Amino acid sequence: MPQLTDSQDRYGLISRIFHWGMALLFAAQFLSAAAHWALPREHAVREALWSYHPTLGATLFLLVLLRGVWGLANIGRRPGHSGLLGRAAFAGHLAIYALMVIVPSVRLLAAAGGTRGFSYLGIPIFPAQPAEIAWMRAPAEWHGEMGWILALLVLGHAAMAILWHHLIKRDGTLQRMTGSA
Repeated sequence: MPQLTDSQDRYGLISRIFHWGMALLFAAQFLSAAAHWALPREHAVREALWSYHPTLGATLFLLVLLRGVWGLANIGRRPGHSGLLGRAAFAGHLAIYALMVIVPSVRLLAAAGGTRGFSYLGIPIFPAQPAEIAWMRAPAEWHGEMGWILALLVLGHAAMAILWHHLIKRDGTLQRMTGSA
């Protein structure tokens, strides 16, 4: 039976499911944002991909919170990072986690202060306001830009895992996250 919790040698099954499952969902989210940006209005693909963006964003937000709780519960057991590159990796992970919380938070805040409200999987979360609440909507002006910064950090994270750890250092980091170590 696979190990559920993390250890110094590898990440446990639950951490790996969170990581790779969310990686797929983030790829879909970034694809929907790219299509929304690159394709003309009324384009069928643009509209189809964009239609799931808010629900997927809320789902990712919930998963980020659960993953954060799980990560904190396992923090003493996880494989460590040492030296200058270890501190850089910690800073990079911290930036990714911060943006994974901030990006959807500003959009949810805007929905709470907007005239359309927000429902998640048919469940009303925020009712429509009679008039927009400007201070609640203002931070969402940066939602897209912060989302693209998050996408770049995620690409850098993947590049470091593949290029640096797997191909150059051959230190088993990628194998610890895939469960093949």
